[in-house]
Amino acid sequence: MKVLSFGRAAAVLTVGMLALTGCGGNASSSSTSTAAGSSPAGSTAAAATDYSSLSGTITAGGSSAQANAQAAWAAGFKAQASKVTINYDKSQGSGGGVTNFTAGSYDFAGSDAYLTADQAAKAQELCGPGGAINLPVYLDGVAVIFNLPGVDKLQLSAETIAKIFSQQIKTWDDAAIKADNPGVTLPSTAITTVTRSDGSGTTQNFTNYLHQVAPAVWTDPVSNKWPVAGSSAQQGGSGVVNTVKAGEGTIGYADHSAIGDLKAAAIKAGDAYVSFSADAVTKAVEAAVTPAANAKEGDLAQDIDYTKLTSANAYPIPLISYDILCTTFKDPAQAKLTAAYIGYIASEQGQKIAAKNAGSAPLPAELAAKIQESLKKVS
Repeated sequence: MKVLSFGRAAAVLTVGMLALTGCGGNASSSSTSTAAGSSPAGSTAAAATDYSSLSGTITAGGSSAQANAQAAWAAGFKAQASKVTINYDKSQGSGGGVTNFTAGSYDFAGSDAYLTADQAAKAQELCGPGGAINLPVYLDGVAVIFNLPGVDKLQLSAETIAKIFSQQIKTWDDAAIKADNPGVTLPSTAITTVTRSDGSGTTQNFTNYLHQVAPAVWTDPVSNKWPVAGSSAQQGGSGVVNTVKAGEGTIGYADHSAIGDLKAAAIKAGDAYVSFSADAVTKAVEAAVTPAANAKEGDLAQDIDYTKLTSANAYPIPLISYDILCTTFKDPAQAKLTAAYIGYIASEQGQKIAAKNAGSAPLPAELAAKIQESLKKVS
């Protein structure tokens, strides 16, 4: 397993570079101080900036999309809470993260999809009657990445993407790709699609986008497991990125923060092709995201209606990633510690750190405030 564990020296170094102005495990923590206008003293949501009295270990994992942000968050938190150790296993993917969380191995799970009904039922067995809550802490986008020598810019519609990933388009000079890219010389190179082999929330977001926007072409189900045979299947987002980078004629999908220097296609929205930007993700969230149906009090699961993303200002494939935790922990001290960390993640400082280090879009202020309110209920 690839576990991100952060020591004091690394944390201080990282925060200096930033320059920004379960329920299992054992921990001990004393009350954190609160600033005027923040959470009341004694609330579990540590909304204040003084974390120095906290101590213990947080064990979590899941979403590889969150990996860069989690590294930055853990380092920033460690700089203020030197007696806290945070271990985040990015190798599990969202599916593995949720499985380990519901088995009691993690204090929280990172997932690019909120809990299904079956997963929520398993979480309730672990957490008690209050179950678990989905808190959307990370906003980014699913990038369609490609490696095609001689082609620096690529435009793709949902229908063309669906045909490529369903193996209906086999070469880069196909008429559908040419129609999306007038004036671009495209080679006859064979296309190799690169997908996730593990249970992945990024896959679930990507297949949900194709299912909604190109239903006539994409007839496979929405799933966190890749549903089409014939691709090069890779473990984790890093596996997809590395395979696309290594192979000529490759195309894949990954969280934008993980793609490095790989090129990403501009995605058609309405009559325009939109490139990824944090601002375009924020616009997409504002235009197309609504609270999930039947979410209980404190649960902030969100549904995305991709069909509403027809503006040139909104990125067509936004990604919402969650931290999922019990409302009731077996150990109250662990509850306080975990909620303090997630409260930091959702704070203005935490969101700035993620934006700087992972290129994510900051949470809308209203949603960030709701996360802090939800964390007050964790005990």
